[in-house]
Order: sequence, then structure tokens, then C-alpha cells
Amino acid sequence: MSAASRPTGSVVLLSGGMDSATCLALAARDDPPVHALTILYGQRHAREVAAARALAARYRVASHTVLRLPLGSLLASSLTDRRRPIPRGRSRPRGAIPSTYVPARNTVLLAIALGLAESRRAGAIYLGVNAVDYSGYPDCRPEFLRAFTRLARLATRAGVEGPGAPRIVAPLLRWSKAEIVRRGERLGVPWALTWSCYVGGRRPCGRCDSCRLRAKGFAEAGVADPTLGAGRRRPASRPTR
Repeated sequence: MSAASRPTGSVVLLSGGMDSATCLALAARDDPPVHALTILYGQRHAREVAAARALAARYRVASHTVLRLPLGSLLASSLTDRRRPIPRGRSRPRGAIPSTYVPARNTVLLAIALGLAESRRAGAIYLGVNAVDYSGYPDCRPEFLRAFTRLARLATRAGVEGPGAPRIVAPLLRWSKAEIVRRGERLGVPWALTWSCYVGGRRPCGRCDSCRLRAKGFAEAGVADPTLGAGRRRPASRPTR
């Protein structure tokens, strides 16, 4: 295969949260040029889009697509239906899938990212799924990623005729939240630009699953979260390229 025909670069599913920001930093280092993809699938707030835009600008991505895909009314989830309360600070049975699970979300998002990657001749798709410190979503497990990798090989021209389907890269899959924070610190991830809270608003609620997992990661890593309290005054570190 000639160098001209070899896939280059990557697509990053960029939600604006700490996990996708870390993936963006890794892709910018290892698989440039980066095409960032942010999808508004009908979630109850768009606060994270501002974070995604800020991160995309900070890393000077080759392109950033913000796609509106209004599926919220079709998907039964407390993240898409304001009539359903978002669980805050309540325990649930071990192994139970929470109400914040969005049916088929990662399947839909990855399918769109796959089409974008093949169209841009990118060799990889980065996403920030995690199977260690996570909320129990079935589409964040290694089994799901292996299945989607097989689908990508079967369902794309690149997979059938060559040079091969884009790789599905989930670098955070086996990392704890604390390890994500530590790795992000070394990469210079600008945490102050990220947003994790399910609820939205001007400040994180501090009680939803996403806020609690984020707080756990920063606390265990011994790093101040600059989006909270005094930590906000700490200047964001500069990303490495």
C-alpha cells in the first residue's frame, strides 16, 4: 500500500467530559490529524457542548462536527426525559443498570463515527468508554467493543476491499478514574474546560453518578479538580502535542 493511500488520522467522539478530553489528548499525540465529533442525541442539557468546543479549539483539531440527532423522545432514559429524575446520591443493587443508561447510544455514536472515519480516510476512532469506574452501562464493556470491531470489518468498504476498517481505540477501558486523572495530568489535559455533570446548570451538582465518579478520581489521584471551589483558580496545564 502506498503512503498516499494509507489511512491517517483519527476521529474522536468528544462529549466534553474528562474521559473524552483524555482521549482527545491521546489522539492528538498519537494519531493526528484529529477530527472531533460531538453528537447532541437529545440529552437534557447542552452544557457539555460548550466544553467540547473549547477542547476542540484548545487542541486545534482538523475539524469539529457538532451533529444534532434529536432521538431523545425515542429513547427511554433519565438523560433524555426530563420527567424521569436523575439519580443523585442513591445506591442501587450491584450490577443493576441505572436509569441514566441511554438505549443504543454508543452503538449509534460509533456508527456515525465509523462513517466519518471512512469518509475522511482516518485510521482510528477514539472513544472514552471505561469498564472499571463506570455506571454499569452494557455498551461500555470490552465485549461490546469487540463486537463493533467485527461489525466495522464487515460493514465498510475499507474493511472489505482494504486497507482495513478504522481501528476502535478505547484507551481508558481498563483505567480507574484516578488513573485517568494521573494520565491526563501527564498529558496536560485542561480539566478546567471539561464538563461531567448529568444535570447541567452553571455548576456541577456534585451528586449524580458522573459527578461522584469524577470526584472519586480526582480525590484518589490527589489532584484538585479546577472546576470546583478553590481549584478553579489553578491555571490549566498546557496540553502536550
